[in-house]
Amino acid sequence: MARSIALTLKNNWKQTWNSSILRAQIIVGSILLVAIFLMLPAFFNLIQNRDGYIINDWVLANIPAHNVSWAIFGIIWGVGLYALWKGIEKPTIYINYLWTLIFVTMLRVLTISLVALDPPKGLIALTDPLTGIFYGESNITKDLFFSGHTSILFLTFLCLEKKTDKILTGVATIIVACLLLVQHVHYTIDVIAAPIIVYPVHRLVKYMLNH
Repeated sequence: MARSIALTLKNNWKQTWNSSILRAQIIVGSILLVAIFLMLPAFFNLIQNRDGYIINDWVLANIPAHNVSWAIFGIIWGVGLYALWKGIEKPTIYINYLWTLIFVTMLRVLTISLVALDPPKGLIALTDPLTGIFYGESNITKDLFFSGHTSILFLTFLCLEKKTDKILTGVATIIVACLLLVQHVHYTIDVIAAPIIVYPVHRLVKYMLNH
C-alpha cells in the first residue's frame, strides 16, 4: 500500500516537473512567496505603530471575549498539514494554492495599508509561537482588514477538490471565523470580507495559470 502511494506520488511529480510551465510556476511561485513572507515582519511592525479607527461593531459588543487561541490554531495547523499532504499528492493543488496565496497576501498588504484600524475593544491577543516567524517579535494586533486566518482556510476550501475535503475545510473555516470573533481578534467585517475577496482572486489566478 505504502509502495503504491509512493509510486503514485513519484509519477505525479515527475509528470508535473517534466512540464516547463508547471515547473516554472512551482519554482518562481515558491521563491516569490518566501520573499514576501520575509518582508512581512517589517510591514506588520510598521502598521502596528500607526493610529487607526475603532469600528462600532454590534456583533462583538454582544459577544463576551474569551481566549480560544488553542482551538483556532489547532484547527488552522491541522487543516494546513492536511492541505500540505493533498498538495504533495497532487501538485496542481499546490500550484493553485501557492499563487493564490501570493496574490491574497499582497492584496492584504494593500488593504491593511489603506484601511487603518485599531483593534476591537476587548481583544485578547492570539498566542501561537509559530506566528513569530511571520510577525516578528512584536504582538501584532492591527493587521485587521481583511482576516488572514479566515482567508487561508477559505483558500484551502477552494483549492481542495474532493467533496469530503471541501466539507471538512468549509466547516473549519466557519468555526475559526466565529472563534476569531469570540476572541475579539477581528471586526465582523474583517471576517465576512475575507471569503468575498479571496473567491474572485482564486478564480482569476486559476484562469491565469491555465492560460
